[in-house]
Amino acid sequence: MVLIFIYGPAAVGKLTTAKSLSKITGYPIFHNHLSFDLVASIFKFGEADFLRLNDKIRLMMFEEAAKKQIKGLIFTFCYSDPLDNNFIKKTIKVIEKHKSRIFFIHLNCDKSILFERVKNISRQNSGKINDEKKLQKAISKWNILSKISFVDNLEIDNTKLPPEKTALLIKKYYKLK
Repeated sequence: MVLIFIYGPAAVGKLTTAKSLSKITGYPIFHNHLSFDLVASIFKFGEADFLRLNDKIRLMMFEEAAKKQIKGLIFTFCYSDPLDNNFIKKTIKVIEKHKSRIFFIHLNCDKSILFERVKNISRQNSGKINDEKKLQKAISKWNILSKISFVDNLEIDNTKLPPEKTALLIKKYYKLK
């Protein structure tokens, strides 16, 4: 199995890119808010139970997908350094345990573009950050603009790239079928 781990700040276009990549690879998408919204329906974001259960669900999904050796899985994630480093390390361990591969893609763009994209109508009913003040608060509170320093990353600035071209870059770089 191949786990395509697309990460970056809120509103950078992770899910939009993942959808384009899914169309050309056939890989299913396990996006950030699938587990997030499930856990948030009972536990408050940021609390210890929320964080523990959210990570546990994600790791269980990765484990099962790797055990079954599905062709590939696309995962989207809003990384915060150093808060999420243990989760990243556990993810790598789960994937490598099953002789699978993980590819990290760090999406970034100009901050001004993030503040434009955050207002996109597609974000309004999804539980995602959907206004400039909330995005600025997230950027100030968490280190969500950074890349994961201890893994190899494909870095893509998608400021001027449409999601289809971003997906093609990922496919070509990692020689995905």
